[in-house]
Amino acid sequence: MLSRQLPEMFTNALGQVGEVRVAGEHPDETLMEGATIYLAAGVDPVPADLIQRFPPELGLIANIATGTDNIDLKAAAQRGIAVSNTPVVAEDTADLAMALMLATCRKLSFCERALRMGDWELGAATMGSRVHGKTLGIVGMGAIGQAVAQRAAGFDMNILYHGPNRKPDAEAELDVQYRASLPELLAESDIVSLNCPLTEDSLHLLDADALGQMKPGAILINTGRGPLIDENALVKALESGQLGGAGLDVFEFEPKVTPQLLGFDNVTLVPHIGSATAECRTDMALRAFANIQRFLTEGSPLDNCV
Repeated sequence: MLSRQLPEMFTNALGQVGEVRVAGEHPDETLMEGATIYLAAGVDPVPADLIQRFPPELGLIANIATGTDNIDLKAAAQRGIAVSNTPVVAEDTADLAMALMLATCRKLSFCERALRMGDWELGAATMGSRVHGKTLGIVGMGAIGQAVAQRAAGFDMNILYHGPNRKPDAEAELDVQYRASLPELLAESDIVSLNCPLTEDSLHLLDADALGQMKPGAILINTGRGPLIDENALVKALESGQLGGAGLDVFEFEPKVTPQLLGFDNVTLVPHIGSATAECRTDMALRAFANIQRFLTEGSPLDNCV
């Protein structure tokens, strides 16, 4: 079962290993009957009430996303259903994080808008801030965080990181320094990049208190998940000048964007395009297919999150 209609080439490939039904987010019992796999686009929720309605034969929720925050993992575990994802987006997402960092610090969006409106002088008179040599704080030193650190090294940045587990190998390979507490990292960083997953513990990780712990004028980049940031608190931090700017690929209430964010000249906004390259989306489709194929042949996917 598919949570939505997917590209024809991918659907045809799935048809080679079994019957394909487009169920949508609210499939009826007849449509679900006998289904063994539910393939979900990462933007489609898979809540507990849907999982409880799955037929007894269903053993895998195959998510096309690097995360699984759209799925009720506890409900899946209670039913004994495996959950797979597609953790192949690190390089493309890190590229975007770096692009947002540069665009926000140099106010590229504002300067481009001024130029398109015919106001050369306004854009030319706009002062940004330097990226080279600044201190970058990375929250979440997984595959994406490490890929961001690799890129930041090319800008001779001083790189700090925070996460639940220290990564000695990453420290040695990437010349990054661990900070045991988030407040420590926030207080030292000129730029903060969020690259951690969304969990119950990380919801509103950057709330009003945390944003107040950042360096005055610091830049915040988020290519993780929107609800990592309390957007109401973010707006206030931008209005007060506590933050010097923000670059956001993800939003707390997406696809809706908090209206006040649209009015800031020092905020760069893009519509959740971290994995939006032809190469990355192909990699994700291939990984989802591999998870499904492995489940059908061996009873477990390559990437089992439950």
